[in-house]
Amino acid sequence: MKATIIGAGAVGSTIAFSLATHGTASEIVLIDINEEKAKGEAMDILQGSPFFGSMSIIAGGYPDAVDSDFVIITSGIPRKPGQSRLELAQTNVNIMKDIATQISKYAPNAIYIIVSNPVDVMTYAFHKFSGIPENRIIGSGTILDSARYCAKLAEIYETSQGNVNAYIFGEHGDSSFAVWSLANIAGVSLEQYQERYGEKIKSFPAYDRAEVEDFVKKSGGIIIGRKGATNYAIAVSVAYIVRTIVTGMNTAMTVSTMLHGQYGLDGVCLSTLAIVGKNGVEGLVEAPLTEDELARLNKSAENLKSVIHSLNLD
Repeated sequence: MKATIIGAGAVGSTIAFSLATHGTASEIVLIDINEEKAKGEAMDILQGSPFFGSMSIIAGGYPDAVDSDFVIITSGIPRKPGQSRLELAQTNVNIMKDIATQISKYAPNAIYIIVSNPVDVMTYAFHKFSGIPENRIIGSGTILDSARYCAKLAEIYETSQGNVNAYIFGEHGDSSFAVWSLANIAGVSLEQYQERYGEKIKSFPAYDRAEVEDFVKKSGGIIIGRKGATNYAIAVSVAYIVRTIVTGMNTAMTVSTMLHGQYGLDGVCLSTLAIVGKNGVEGLVEAPLTEDELARLNKSAENLKSVIHSLNLD
């Protein structure tokens, strides 16, 4: 499999490292405006290849993306401490327009994964600028937020992260929300798990659901404030999307896709449950939501639409 990664910063280079070490891609092209940085990252990863298998990784330009199976876009101005993702919008939309119009000429058949922030707006912009079919455009969306949510619930309930199924819907940002009605541990709702396991065998710490959601939303900002960037968790999230497509096993995940009537929403990219498989987005699952959750999804969509309408997308 051949993957082209546009943007060799902390996120892009860590995605390249993840794809290489897992053997997901045998050929990787790194493209960055800072060519020396891209060359250094490629050289560093390649020199570790005797420990994880044969591969090719180069720093190149758009023509080198020909025949790519995947194109992963991470380019953009990074978020600064205290800055919201949406404040980045117009600057990064301009960058996305330049990338989309160029890369789509060389890799028209690739599946595109958009990681640049604000990711829902960038995914929408890529739709508008690229001409790539919708099923082959996937925004990383709230897949990382959902992982953070699952990790926090696993910590609270002292269980393996793999036992927890829980999702964050909406914008990858301030208007996202936890779908508590679908959260479960080993297929058992949180309430039943607490009642049938916790109260009989052990007690779990009391927690406030709003505080858990707040923690999920603020985690990225906290990490950026402490180390300057988030890269490991988002990299493994993107690598997971790629592996899912490579294996062809249809998998439900919260990635950002264009909606066409689902939940009564249209013309906006945000995260609900999408089925991702060998062709990219195979379809969306309209999971049942409570009235409050549906209202929050609509609010998130309106928040994103207001930003989109304020942008120059010509």
